[in-house]
Amino acid sequence: MVVKKKTTKVEAVALDEDKLCQLIASLSVDVDADGVKHLAQTLQTCLQLTDAVQQIQLIKKAGSQLEALSEEDGGEALDACLNALSLIYTSVQAKNPLRRAAASALSSVPQCLQGRAADSLSSCLSDCLSSPSSEQHPHTIDTIASCLNGFHLGERCINKLLLQVLKFICEVLHKYLQQNSGLAGRHIAQAQLMQSCLAAVKTSMLVLQRSEGAIGAAPPESLGGLLSCYIHILTDEEFIQAVQSTAGMAVVLLIRSVMGAGDEVASVVSSLLRGAAPGLDSAPRWLQLRCEALCTSGRPPGVALYLSHGALAMLSWKGSLPGPQWEELLLLVPETLLDLDVSVKESSTAMVVARVLTLWSGAALDCLQKETGLCPPSLQVALRGDSKLQHHLLEHIYSHWEHPLDGVRHQTRSLFHNLLLLHRRTKPADSDSASDPYVAELTRSLLGLEWHMRGKYGSLGCLVELYGAEHLLAVQPRLPSLLLDLMGDQTLAPYASDLLERLFVSHKAQLSGRESDWMELWHRIWVNPLLDVLCHTRPDQTTYILDYFLPKLLRCSPSSLAHMVHALQGARPCRTGPSSSRGALGALMTCLRAARAQGLAAASEESLWGGLVPLSLLRQALVHKHDQVRMDALGLVCESHRSTKVLTSQEMDLIRHFLPPNLNSQSPGVRQQTVSLMKKLLCRVKDSSQLLQKRPVQERRAEDQRSLAQYRAFLRWLCGNLLEVLLPGASFSKCLLSLSLLNLLSQLFSFTAGILEPATFALGEVVTPAHAQNVLNCVASNFLEVKQLATSLLSQLPPSAVGLQVPETMLSVLRAALDLSTSTKPYDSVTAAHLLHLLLQQPDLIPVLLRCDPGLDLQIRPEASRSLILELNALAVVRLLLRRLQAELSGAEASLLQAAASFPLYGRAHCITAVLQRLSTECLSQTEQWTGLVSELIAMCYRMSDVVSPVVQSSSPEGLIPMDTDSETSGGLQRILQEIQPRDSNDFFNSARELEKPEGDDRSQAQTQRTPPPNADGEGYRVTAQMVLVCCWRSMKEVAMLLGQLCQTLPLHYSNENEPTHPGLITEEQVEGVGLYFRQQLLQSRHRGAFELAYVGFVRLTDMLCRSGSRNLQQLPSRWLSEVLEEVKSSDPTSKLCATRRSAGIPFYIQALLSSEPKASSCSLLKATMRQLITLASPAADRNTDASTVPQVHVLNILRALYRDTRLGENIIPFVSDGMQAAVLGFTSPVWAVRNSSTLLFSTLITRIFGVKRGKDEHSKKNRMTGREFFTRFPALYPFLLSQLEEAAATVESDSGHVTLHPSLFLLLLVLSRLYPSPMDGSSSPLGLAPFRPLIIRCSRSAVYRTREMAARALVPFVLVTQIPSTVRTLLQELPPEPGPGVQQNHIHGALLQVLFLLRSFQADSHRPLPAGSGIGEALRRRMWLASRLNSCLVTRGAFLDVLMCLCGPKTSLLEDSEVSALRQTTLSILVVSELLTSDSSSAPLGPGSTQYLLSLAQVGLSASVDCPDLWRGVEQRQQLLDSLLRSPLYEVRELALEGILRKLHEEEGDEAKRRPLWLSETTVSDLTNMAVQERHQQCLAKVLQVLCVLGSSGELLWNDGAKTLSQKEILIHLLTLAENFTHSVELLCAAVTLASQLVVALVSSGHQDPGAVACFAQWGALVCSCSAEEQPVEVKLMVAKVLVTCSSTLMTNPELPLGFAATVSLWSSLFTLLQDEDQEVRDAASDFTCCVPAHLLSSDAAGVSVCPPAALDLGVGLLCGMFDLWGQQGAGLLALTQWLMGEEDGSDEDEAEEASCLDEEDFLFEKGELNLWAEPLQWVQLLHRHLRSLLARLGQNQVVDPDQLGQIQTQARAKLLASQQALDRLPELPQFCCAADHTRLTLRRRRAELVLDLLHGFQATGSGL
Repeated sequence: MVVKKKTTKVEAVALDEDKLCQLIASLSVDVDADGVKHLAQTLQTCLQLTDAVQQIQLIKKAGSQLEALSEEDGGEALDACLNALSLIYTSVQAKNPLRRAAASALSSVPQCLQGRAADSLSSCLSDCLSSPSSEQHPHTIDTIASCLNGFHLGERCINKLLLQVLKFICEVLHKYLQQNSGLAGRHIAQAQLMQSCLAAVKTSMLVLQRSEGAIGAAPPESLGGLLSCYIHILTDEEFIQAVQSTAGMAVVLLIRSVMGAGDEVASVVSSLLRGAAPGLDSAPRWLQLRCEALCTSGRPPGVALYLSHGALAMLSWKGSLPGPQWEELLLLVPETLLDLDVSVKESSTAMVVARVLTLWSGAALDCLQKETGLCPPSLQVALRGDSKLQHHLLEHIYSHWEHPLDGVRHQTRSLFHNLLLLHRRTKPADSDSASDPYVAELTRSLLGLEWHMRGKYGSLGCLVELYGAEHLLAVQPRLPSLLLDLMGDQTLAPYASDLLERLFVSHKAQLSGRESDWMELWHRIWVNPLLDVLCHTRPDQTTYILDYFLPKLLRCSPSSLAHMVHALQGARPCRTGPSSSRGALGALMTCLRAARAQGLAAASEESLWGGLVPLSLLRQALVHKHDQVRMDALGLVCESHRSTKVLTSQEMDLIRHFLPPNLNSQSPGVRQQTVSLMKKLLCRVKDSSQLLQKRPVQERRAEDQRSLAQYRAFLRWLCGNLLEVLLPGASFSKCLLSLSLLNLLSQLFSFTAGILEPATFALGEVVTPAHAQNVLNCVASNFLEVKQLATSLLSQLPPSAVGLQVPETMLSVLRAALDLSTSTKPYDSVTAAHLLHLLLQQPDLIPVLLRCDPGLDLQIRPEASRSLILELNALAVVRLLLRRLQAELSGAEASLLQAAASFPLYGRAHCITAVLQRLSTECLSQTEQWTGLVSELIAMCYRMSDVVSPVVQSSSPEGLIPMDTDSETSGGLQRILQEIQPRDSNDFFNSARELEKPEGDDRSQAQTQRTPPPNADGEGYRVTAQMVLVCCWRSMKEVAMLLGQLCQTLPLHYSNENEPTHPGLITEEQVEGVGLYFRQQLLQSRHRGAFELAYVGFVRLTDMLCRSGSRNLQQLPSRWLSEVLEEVKSSDPTSKLCATRRSAGIPFYIQALLSSEPKASSCSLLKATMRQLITLASPAADRNTDASTVPQVHVLNILRALYRDTRLGENIIPFVSDGMQAAVLGFTSPVWAVRNSSTLLFSTLITRIFGVKRGKDEHSKKNRMTGREFFTRFPALYPFLLSQLEEAAATVESDSGHVTLHPSLFLLLLVLSRLYPSPMDGSSSPLGLAPFRPLIIRCSRSAVYRTREMAARALVPFVLVTQIPSTVRTLLQELPPEPGPGVQQNHIHGALLQVLFLLRSFQADSHRPLPAGSGIGEALRRRMWLASRLNSCLVTRGAFLDVLMCLCGPKTSLLEDSEVSALRQTTLSILVVSELLTSDSSSAPLGPGSTQYLLSLAQVGLSASVDCPDLWRGVEQRQQLLDSLLRSPLYEVRELALEGILRKLHEEEGDEAKRRPLWLSETTVSDLTNMAVQERHQQCLAKVLQVLCVLGSSGELLWNDGAKTLSQKEILIHLLTLAENFTHSVELLCAAVTLASQLVVALVSSGHQDPGAVACFAQWGALVCSCSAEEQPVEVKLMVAKVLVTCSSTLMTNPELPLGFAATVSLWSSLFTLLQDEDQEVRDAASDFTCCVPAHLLSSDAAGVSVCPPAALDLGVGLLCGMFDLWGQQGAGLLALTQWLMGEEDGSDEDEAEEASCLDEEDFLFEKGELNLWAEPLQWVQLLHRHLRSLLARLGQNQVVDPDQLGQIQTQARAKLLASQQALDRLPELPQFCCAADHTRLTLRRRRAELVLDLLHGFQATGSGL
């Protein structure tokens, strides 16, 4: 995008008439000296001109004339000239070039005359300073600043007038401070005042700096006044931070200017930082008195922050420090800032703290410059890496490196970098940095952190920068692979790639400087892992590698490309890696694309692309199955280093190969990338063709002419193809992509030949009227994007093709638009708006409008500009729509029911809004007409709202009207609507109204009656409750949007005091009226759709209010806000405000008012409102009545909306702590409504604090925070949560047997469980987590199971990794060592859960060996009774087993190996005597927790027998364990065992050897086959069949049914019966069909055919075909796709036709159905058949390659036609495919479908049924027709086709063609808009019949086979 450079506005000198005349007269004095005379004439001419540019030239000329003067030329005339220049300088604006020119001219005065020039300028400046007008103050301040900005003469004048200047600035600041208090609510004025105040403070600082020597002589009054102003700004929190920060610098600067640079200055500043007055003794008395205001205890915390900033910025820290006080000050600054760190609430303040700390680290580095060597040793010790200060600073970094603000994170990284430099500079020069223990420990700690912490990457990057990549690789050799694995995460990819770049660049530098053959090692470390990831990872997970990492790697080492290509071509190009990966081919495309973009590879005309890879590989990649591979290949073709590089014919052929199968992509990302890459290609075409055409004709070579001809052919092909695919029934994705590319073509190459585009390409010739009609059909699409693109394209196509300029066509489109605008389908009104947009551009629209409605008063202007035509047309269309709408409103006022059914109002209003959006309202010429029209529109909106508001404002709009369509209830709707009145009371629960049931109500009779009730005119209409409701709330929506549009876009007519009136089209009164209307709707509407959309319109209004020039309107938001808050405070059950529906529109109203406040302001409105809301939300002892709980409910709902509003951004963060407290305390309320609102608020705050859930894992660390970070950001929550937890923990003791549940305990534990420990957490912290630990442990004793679990989860973050062993030991030792009467099972269970969660946390987070002798093993052994039958509680038995399993499993253990081995043996002994293995059924445990206990036992058994038997050393018991699990009477245990076996089998699937696993004995396999027949539980049966599917693929199974052995045929029959009986169970159906398919393949492959088996084959084939139907679940269709792919080589392409011809063809039909399925995963799975078909049946390019579904469909139909030849069944195949082409539906079905669709359209507004948005029937029949023509051409003479069948087909086709054509003729004009579904269906029927007849005609012409 080209950004136009902003030009400075040049304004001419503008002086008062009198002053100008006097000045010109003074320049007219006669003088003798020629030089002065010419100078005076020049300036006189300059002042008389009005052109600013000419004035600048004359002033420059005057400057050169001044330069030539001498001392003798003085006199009054010269003084007049100097005065004129001085006046020009002081009167123009600061950035006006005239001021610079005047300054340059005055600087040109010779040395001898400079005194007079200074006197003259001083006189003018003095006049400015004496001006009483406050409006001139900002200008005067700017003038003073300009004088000091590189203007020596101006600086001299300021020094001369220093006292007057200081006094003036002081007075100005005083006025500003007074004005600020009176501007509340006027945000724009307040923002302007802040800018003026900032400029004044900055200017005063400039004066102090430039006059430092003379400041000492200034009277204390002036300086004291200035200091008082600075202090007032510092202590007044209404000022924005920029002003306060500047004031802090100004205070320090003034002190330095008065006191010098000695030790006393540091002492005074230190005292101010501490807020201690005693340290001010060394300062002058007047300074002491004023500074004492900064030393009060109640000063805002920001004062110390801004003074710290001032101390660092205004004092010099370079070199040696002047004295010990400076050293003390340097160390005091970070201490002060770190104290602030825990009290800062605003994110903007946190940003300032971070910036000032970075500034401090820079100052400290300046003090430690090595060349000075004068830094005090004590300071060096204090700044060393292991010092206390550095430790605290690192804690600050760890707390803020995950901060939401990017700026804070960036500053913490800079601070970390500077701290490392400080540590390095405090070390001796000869010390080895590599062996530094501090750096080594820091590196290990950082690498041990979780990788989701973004701050970790920047810190590691600093270590790489200072210590090199080898330093990190020595600690973590797998670092490259770890970082590459993270590149799939969008949030982490930029950070990981940045760190990777630093690493490989640093490593390359280190290796190349040390070794000669370093490249191979570098490739092995950095390039090979990349290639491995690209080959074996899913393409969607490697997107960011291409975006972020690969270009950087190639930029660092371009020669690595050859290594990549060689390595990837050495691998197999296809199927390398898992099926979901891109393989070597995809990886190759990725690397080549990145290289091409870097200019490292170029296309060539040879068979090798860029001399590197064969073109056949590139063609394969362009139709590859995986989206990203195709995009990489397309990028390789389209992207180029030079935009003028000529396209080769190969590149154009590759695009022709790519585009047809890739237009129908469901992925928005792929469509976006395709358009982007094609844009690059087309820009190359445009730029290179322009370059070729610029060459003179005689210099053009033959290649140039050939290139231009190829371009022309290519662009015309592209344009034609894109237009031809826009057929009726084309998929949404294809329409969207095609229209996007066509719009791109129209932008780069015009369709209007010879006007905007060289005649070389003439794309307009390609567009036919049929093409334009296809584009017009797209406007009827239900997808808004397609409508918009089609409308845009139609306006750019040749008018002759579109034909809209023809009056009849225009009239048809206008009528269609007007009809659609009254449709009961909401999306039809959007179509109408787009059609009207097309008509607005037509010059002859007004005559057509008059034909449509002769009553309109419109004027025709034949000669008008384009903009005027658009305005007049828009005016006319709005008048027409308004006229129609007013008539319909009258009808709606009489009968809302009739309006809802016949002419819902919202369509007209939507069209009016859409027409107004097309206008540029700032430059309308017909102002009188528009003003009247606006008044009419606003009145119409109010009237429309009055009609429909009773419904949306009723107590229950959705449930008010019975949802029935029969006549009796429809007749009752009228009575209901007459009865509706807005319920202005919240007490509707106690005064519910019932409708009287009419006499003789017979429900059964009413249900059978379908006759529509007649209206007053006798015309029948049918209406549903849904229609009435949609009519009402959508009408409210359109009213809101129209009013918002009018207020936001129309110029405002207003007048302020002492200002001229600003003309406009909408008045202040109208705007305020609209605001009051929105207020009423938002506060009284009950329907969510109504108030949500009213909110959208109100937001547009509030945005306009604060930016308007009217002072009255600017103050409206604050006034409305205070009014509504008062109303909320006083609300009670009888109030008009809605207390249900989450307070309905009230939160939206307040949200809109607050979000209109400018973000750059001090947000005073937000702060004041939040303080009021928090106060009201907090429960109080005296507020437990109904009158107090209703406001509390409202406030909680309002707070929830504000915390959710992203526009309030970080400004809402300071109030999060208060909101959390209100939510938690709200749970203690006895009123349900308060508790409910508190729940919603709490949920919102959890999301606001921890972020939107970024994964399926509820407890993922991506949505958690370290305890340090949480309590640093929200310090107020620390004491609150602690006190609340203490209170809650006191209630959880379960000794008494009574369950007492504290209301907010769950919330507290939920918040605490979202925290987690960081290895960087230190032991000492003001917000230490230790006090929480005993309370959480106590909560685990609760009698409530869920509370115990939450307490266990919450304990984890409060225990450091190093403390886990001791904590676990302590918890275990608290358990009873033996059973006894006083045992509390709740205590035991809670402690065991906490032990379990701690162990899991340790295993997940820690990679460090822990010290032996922790005592855990001993504590466990003494309490083994808890896992035995001595423990009567099954829940605690199971929990103890879970702990044992955690310690004995394969993961990291807290115990030594010997202890683990002993523990495993003990656990096994418990397992052997447990209920799981005992045969006595009476000992089976019963009661609560029995299933959980047995599952825990089963987990141990599964680990010992399947998962890791080697660890358990129980080989002899393995078989017994597994058999016992599989034979367990408990289905949960059997299911767990089967899942374990299945998981283990999948893990071993990658092994090459296809044999049964050794750990599965014959007995176990026999048990499994036996279960397949006898198992009765569906889930277990499904799992058994899945296991057998995996085992069956590795060899033949022996099937048993008890003692009986079954044959494969018998088991096949059993499986088919299962599948047919359990179609409702998806998992079982899929497993049964998959296993049956394996058996069918095995039987066919065995060679000996059983006649009975053939019948089973037919049954299997029918089952597979039924499972591929469109209505089947996705899982079933996915299974069928995999089955068909598996058997494609054995059954579907078998020359022997083992299933028979009909069954085989039906399998192919199923495959083609799946290739056109709605679900992409199903299509992709089905397209894999190309990899399994025997290679000799496919072309060499397609063999064994995964291709995209459209290409696979084309390939599959061609392959089937080829199989007909191979089977010798060309005739039968021709008939079968012709039947497919004809379609299988018959007339009666179609009539039923037509009737059903008619009913559906009337009864339902939104239900569309199951639609396949991807399949394109018209494209499918054309594909079939193409392949049938090819088959027909190959049909041999010996292939006889039954003439009777052909004749029957021909008769059917002719009948279908005739019927469909007649039906199409019966449709109304432009049927694609009014009955799109019928039009599409009939068009498809007609096309099918035409293609069949065409095929039969060709068949008869050849005479083949007849």
